[in-house]
Amino acid sequence: MTDLTKFPHPVYKDTVLAPLFEGAKAHYVGAVRSINRAHLVMLTETGILEASISTAIANVLSDIDNAIDVPSLTYTGEYEDYFFLVEAELKQRLGPDKGGMLHTARSRNDMDHTVFKLALKQRADQLIAQAQHLADTMLQKARRERDTLIVAYTHGQPAQPTTFGHYLSAALEVLLRDLERLQTARDGLDHCPMGAAAITTTGFPIDRERMAELLGFSEPLRNSYGCIASVDYVTGLYSAIKLVFLHLGRLVQDFQFWTAFEVGQLYVPDALVQISSIMPQKRNPVPIEHLRHMASVTCGRCDTIINTMHNTPFTDMNDSEGEVQQAGYAAFESGGRVLNLLAALVDACSIQSDRVQATTDAACITITELADTLVRNEALSFRQAHEIAATTSRAVIAAGKPLRDGFSAFSEAFQAHTQRTSNMSEADFKSAVSAETFVALRTHIGGPAPEAMEKALAHYTSVLSALQQRQSTTIAREKTANDALQQAFNRLMQE
Repeated sequence: MTDLTKFPHPVYKDTVLAPLFEGAKAHYVGAVRSINRAHLVMLTETGILEASISTAIANVLSDIDNAIDVPSLTYTGEYEDYFFLVEAELKQRLGPDKGGMLHTARSRNDMDHTVFKLALKQRADQLIAQAQHLADTMLQKARRERDTLIVAYTHGQPAQPTTFGHYLSAALEVLLRDLERLQTARDGLDHCPMGAAAITTTGFPIDRERMAELLGFSEPLRNSYGCIASVDYVTGLYSAIKLVFLHLGRLVQDFQFWTAFEVGQLYVPDALVQISSIMPQKRNPVPIEHLRHMASVTCGRCDTIINTMHNTPFTDMNDSEGEVQQAGYAAFESGGRVLNLLAALVDACSIQSDRVQATTDAACITITELADTLVRNEALSFRQAHEIAATTSRAVIAAGKPLRDGFSAFSEAFQAHTQRTSNMSEADFKSAVSAETFVALRTHIGGPAPEAMEKALAHYTSVLSALQQRQSTTIAREKTANDALQQAFNRLMQE
């Protein structure tokens, strides 16, 4: 029979405490060690603890960190979590009085959210680096494919010619905006909760700025209640992550469509193709399918964390803590795989120009430029020019001819609609309806013409470089802080 007077209840132990302990082993031990060391340094510098006591604690903390084989630990119920295990070790080696002094002016409340932010910062940095790599891959591919013609689709139908570089640039613009949102959300992690204690700070003369500095944060999170209650650092980050993969999923869906046999615009090399076990003629670019579902899974994982915060009380609570935080890390794992695989796919794929030409011919996708040319050169209204172009396209499609061979059909349509002969020669006509001319004339900002693309690519290079520099500066500052913490802690041990 279960003893209901003794904590923990075995079912609570197995369903909650033991899984939390395992998660802490995997994700939080390093952060807890940093917090312990930084807090001890701050307590010493502010005179809250005497130097001799701090030195004793520092040396014992170092011994504990070196002696405990964290991966081999199992949850027994003797200590509620890793924090209490360390505190018990301190008390055992220093006595209950000195051993308990490290916890002066802090709580597990401010410690927990600091731990979570440190863990999220590390994961966010890795994801941002992977997203920046994808952005750079897309940028370089767009530069190489600046002039490679493709068929642009609207509503699932062939619409107009553009270039692969132009298409990738559009997707890159979205990714760069997503990176900006992601790095801004990462900035939201950079405010330190330490010093809030349980809710209202403490009566001890702590130095919150120094704690933030030692732990690599840019500054303290100002309101102490918000330090333990606000979860926008969670919802903001996972919202930004979700948008990255929601938007990339649209690019992936296009790639899937473009590789279809009936379209055949995108070629995926053999290294990224699986062959059917029974149909030897089939080339299945299944990495694209994996990209699509992994991106969707990542979005779902982000939603899980965001939605868990819904209608929760504005206070310190388990709804936003260990188990939920640990569940969210799966989004970084699946998201990272998407970014790496998509970068490899973008770099490796190519455009099948013969299929592009076949679709261009079959669907008359340059016909808009014929209408535009008539407006410019024949002094027609666009509506009249549009009718001539429409009549011409219907005739060549019915005859199974490419538009470039439709001069006679055009001449008849022009005569029928205007009661005069066009000034356009057959050579002029062929030039007007070529995909190369179509693209070359779109020179305005954002267009696919070479001069417009060169300006765009230079802009994307500048934006990506600024994002990379921003991230590098943050990481360098945190490394400097980590080195300074280690030096300050080492000095404590030697005093």
